[in-house]
Amino acid sequence: MSDNGGRPSQLAVSPDSQHDSKRSLDAPLESSKLSKLSRSMPEGEVGVEEAKDRVEEGREIMSQNPRIQRYLVAVEYIGTRFSGSQKQPNCRTVVGVLELPPHEPGVVRRAVNHFLQKNEGDIMVIDVRRVPADFHARFKALERTYHYRILSGPEPLSTFEKGHAWHVSEDIDILAMKKACSILVGCHDFSSFRAAGCQANSPIKTLDELNVSEVFPSLYFPSISERTEMESLNGHHSKTSELESFTECSDVSDLRVGKCNAENDQEFGQRSRHRCYVITARARSFLYHQVRMMVGVLKSVGTGDLTFSDVEKILNAKTIAAASPMAPACGLYLGNVKYDLP
Repeated sequence: MSDNGGRPSQLAVSPDSQHDSKRSLDAPLESSKLSKLSRSMPEGEVGVEEAKDRVEEGREIMSQNPRIQRYLVAVEYIGTRFSGSQKQPNCRTVVGVLELPPHEPGVVRRAVNHFLQKNEGDIMVIDVRRVPADFHARFKALERTYHYRILSGPEPLSTFEKGHAWHVSEDIDILAMKKACSILVGCHDFSSFRAAGCQANSPIKTLDELNVSEVFPSLYFPSISERTEMESLNGHHSKTSELESFTECSDVSDLRVGKCNAENDQEFGQRSRHRCYVITARARSFLYHQVRMMVGVLKSVGTGDLTFSDVEKILNAKTIAAASPMAPACGLYLGNVKYDLP
């Protein structure tokens, strides 16, 4: 995630109890800053026995007030101006700004968003569900999906992209990265991708998916020549002779990665586009900073600093000293947390 990037997250919140709210926050986002979700149990990581103990402890506390209505809340927010997730005195936190009135979920969502948008406007509730009193947003999670954005190109990032992706100035070999992903998928000892301070009982994790894709940059505005080419591909032709005269981009792949402007003379005020890559990691839980550590290795493969066999050696070394530098927080997004909801 990015501490500046918007991302959805899930929380279970009791409107009548600050104490319960502090205990029920979902898996924290992976980050090097306290502006991310709490470091104490990163990315939902917890031992099985410890998880059982905490769930039982939570049930005890929650059962003391059976009238409490618990909500599972999905939020998206820009983490820059938050000091973590759980309520803290004299700090702006995610749970701290979510004051939930006991009501129908749809009413709760609209009421809270109305309040939030009148203030900072950097957090929004996107879904609210009623859940049982013993529901725990972290320990009930079945699967978590993280996305990491990389923008590749020599030009400085757009003002609108700064803090929302990792800028890599070198060209990236996506095929080499895809090959490297296959090494890490599955059940492994991920000690080489486990940052100091991790409280997991075991470094063994099952990575269900690790994938890299090239996509349109999120702020993508097609040029006049690209619009013309897209129209012709869709069977539509502009009647404007000026548009018909632009035919530089004749390959669909050029349109997809936005290379057209970079290879031709640009008009005044136009920027060269970056190529955008998204790395997706999916698992039940992750080690502390595991996603960013894996991204750091994959980026090194993409730029040619590491090879396929180097990734195997790093994984088998079972020490963080063998890995590449960790990717910065600015590109990491928690995309989804999966639950078996009643």
